[in-house]
Amino acid sequence: MVTLGSGMYTYTLVENWAKLPPGQTLAMVSAIATDSQDRVYAFQRKDPPILVFDREGNLQSSWGNGAFVFAHGFYIENDIVYVTDRDTSVCIMYTLDGKPVQMLGRHGRHSDTGCEKPGDLVPRAAGPFNYPAELVPSPSGDLYVADGYRNSRVHRFSSEGELKQSWGEPGKTDPNHFHLPHSLLIDNDRVIVCDRENHRIQVFSLDGQFQEIWNDIQRPMDISRDRNGNFLVSEGPLEAEGKSARISILNSSGGVLARFDCRGSGHGSWIDSRGDIYLAGVPDAIDKYVRQG
Repeated sequence: MVTLGSGMYTYTLVENWAKLPPGQTLAMVSAIATDSQDRVYAFQRKDPPILVFDREGNLQSSWGNGAFVFAHGFYIENDIVYVTDRDTSVCIMYTLDGKPVQMLGRHGRHSDTGCEKPGDLVPRAAGPFNYPAELVPSPSGDLYVADGYRNSRVHRFSSEGELKQSWGEPGKTDPNHFHLPHSLLIDNDRVIVCDRENHRIQVFSLDGQFQEIWNDIQRPMDISRDRNGNFLVSEGPLEAEGKSARISILNSSGGVLARFDCRGSGHGSWIDSRGDIYLAGVPDAIDKYVRQG
């Protein structure tokens, strides 16, 4: 088996980890996460959209048929599922077995940013939502959304769904400029945002005050946190430069603890309570990296 990483962050790669019944195949798995029992939830772009696996990769259940147009963000905290259906501009919370809890946005109602092609640098920022990428909770109960594919903002909502503030403008250089905020994470009193097409991670206070930029990053796709407070970041390929997707383990200040290439796009990733990594965005597969350190 292939061993990757270094030091405490050394992993054994298990390619094609997810097992489906005969005759079934995976579509593009956009995002992935684990619950409190380390069951693995994969969010794929066909029905059934949510697949639930045990730690060995055996399919246990599925849900969500007909509920989503374009599967995108998927996050689990305290056994609540936080989902973004990108092309309908809605963010929805569910129980682990697929019962809806709360929704932000209205199906098919997009804010006016002047952008038509997802991923382009938008002409102007606007309110919620226009093809949002990810929804995550904070310890206070506030909800944060990376509104990235046809907008350039982070939105903060109360637990009741009331918009409290938004920040971010389209741009490529300055702090608070975004070109496709793709994933985000609340780390105590910080909001950590993957500013994907600007090849950087921006760090803000909970009320949107800029703090710092981490620049040693390549198209950051997804971010999650391990049991030690370090971060897993999956980074997309740079095909024009011949660079593949990669996985980086960063400390709390953005320093690189380990880094290695991976298959696919790096579009979705997650690190579970045992330190194992699950990688989505692999064509027709999910890869697992079992921690050895």
